[in-house]
Amino acid sequence: MSVRRTVAVFGVVVTLLAGCRAADDERLPEPVRPRWEMADLPVPPGPPGRLIARDVTVCAGRWYAVGAVGAPDGGTRPAAWRSMDGRVWTSLPLRPISYYGERAILYAVGCSDDRIAVIGARSGGAHGNPRVRTWRQDADGGLTEVPAEFELYGGPEAVSASRVAGGAGGWLIAGARTSGAAVWRSADAADFVLVDDAPGLASDGALSTIATDAVAVPEGWLVGGGGRPADRADRDPYVWSSGDGRAWTRLPLPATGTDEVVQRLVRVGATVYALGVRGSGFQAWEWSPEATAGADEWRARGGFGATGAGAVAGVEAVAGVDGGAVLAMTVASDGHRLWRSGGDASSWLPVTLPGRVSAGGDTSAAVAVAGGRMVVTLDDGVAARVWFAPSEPV
Repeated sequence: MSVRRTVAVFGVVVTLLAGCRAADDERLPEPVRPRWEMADLPVPPGPPGRLIARDVTVCAGRWYAVGAVGAPDGGTRPAAWRSMDGRVWTSLPLRPISYYGERAILYAVGCSDDRIAVIGARSGGAHGNPRVRTWRQDADGGLTEVPAEFELYGGPEAVSASRVAGGAGGWLIAGARTSGAAVWRSADAADFVLVDDAPGLASDGALSTIATDAVAVPEGWLVGGGGRPADRADRDPYVWSSGDGRAWTRLPLPATGTDEVVQRLVRVGATVYALGVRGSGFQAWEWSPEATAGADEWRARGGFGATGAGAVAGVEAVAGVDGGAVLAMTVASDGHRLWRSGGDASSWLPVTLPGRVSAGGDTSAAVAVAGGRMVVTLDDGVAARVWFAPSEPV
């Protein structure tokens, strides 16, 4: 029988929105306190081990989580789960076809129509570099590794294959090569083609670029990331647009001269939000057709949280909520945090999580939302768990 337990989560004092100071007589913003329930995440058939969770999404009314099973000797095997309601989860059949596919940790999942596609990797070889593999979903819901030549994602020009997104135009992976920001495109997630050295997307003499995330829009694709000007040490935030995934137009976002980079993109209706790091805090930018009359103009919205020192800070996951709100999972020196925006991302409130996950090491956290319910995966490096709660503030 599936066992669930409800956790009452008590608020903690959190960092105020970046750039704002409260007067002594002002109260700190009250965090949103969902009533979290823990769901059972079964160990897939095969050798036992600890569960590893890296990403979660919802696709055609079904929830998906991806990760791996970690063996006591340090070995791993890929794992994925599906749920109809976020409460009861079942493991999906995995069909690896390569040495590294059998050992992959699945770390990014995207949705197109009613199918998912997944990226996984496992470090290995003479230099210990990540050996990236992608996976397509079969008719029975299981995942099959996609054949790929080593240098499609790896080789001497490899940097990253970060996120995968699906849309009417097929599938797109955002990442980077030594030549700068790059993408991989596919009509069916069964055969990805690398697009690198693309004018406007790749690095040039004035700007070194990197892509971190992608999202489908009615006109094609948007890719988020950053660029470092040749005469500066800090980065500026950028979004690139394309109708076909081949030709790209670079769109600068409002910048302040501090280190700024877009790390995640999310659509809420017709509006697109970009989230990332700005200096010592996190930042949201917005593009809305109503606000810009269709022009490719982005506006800076609210800043939130604090990155702190001693850890690489970033936005790990974003999810849109009905009514225009956005959920953002961040990682900073104080660990993983969940945030909820107002209707236009100009203000943010902390959301209490059902457990604490520190930064660094083998930890991660992710969030997805749909149908009035949010699901989070929390992996503290010892065990991975899935929790669900209503997405409306309580």
